[in-house]
Amino acid sequence: MQEKISTIIRASIDVKQMLLADAAMLERIAAAVDLVTSAFQNGKRIYFCGNGGSAADAQHLAAEFSGRFYKNRQALPAEALHCNTSYLTAVANDYSYDDIYSRLVEGIMDGGDVLFGFSTSGNSANIVKAFESAREKGVQTIGFTGSHGGKLKETSDLLFNIPSDDTPRIQESHIMVGHIICQLVEEKYFQ
Repeated sequence: MQEKISTIIRASIDVKQMLLADAAMLERIAAAVDLVTSAFQNGKRIYFCGNGGSAADAQHLAAEFSGRFYKNRQALPAEALHCNTSYLTAVANDYSYDDIYSRLVEGIMDGGDVLFGFSTSGNSANIVKAFESAREKGVQTIGFTGSHGGKLKETSDLLFNIPSDDTPRIQESHIMVGHIICQLVEEKYFQ
């Protein structure tokens, strides 16, 4: 049992070491910090979407911005799109589950806003469709996926394609990269 536990921990560390060694990935994290900070400085909003565990990560990161990360400071305009269950179930029932996020992009987002989308495969139809709608509206998109990027590779302005095909390892790195972005945006915005 302990060997199995050690193997899992090593696998998580290995993915993070690959991220650490990837200069282009580190540059994209810095670019995301600049993009989000600029959006907040220009009175824009940040939105998050995902499914299942990725929805939990999306909601977690939205709360880091709208609540606090390290600093006691004003709330920042950030929201996870799946938190209104009445809306979610109505649109999924009346239209399609694939439409749950794209309709919100169309209805509430403006050019210059930023949409984070989490999909370990990069192929979640509702996230892909939301990113397509975002592109039409001038909303910047930040995709969080696994190694191949899936369809989100083509629709993301910035893509964090974690170098793994193992969902738990991908999600662990998504939250780590998200936390780095939250910390650095908070430091930069509230200098």
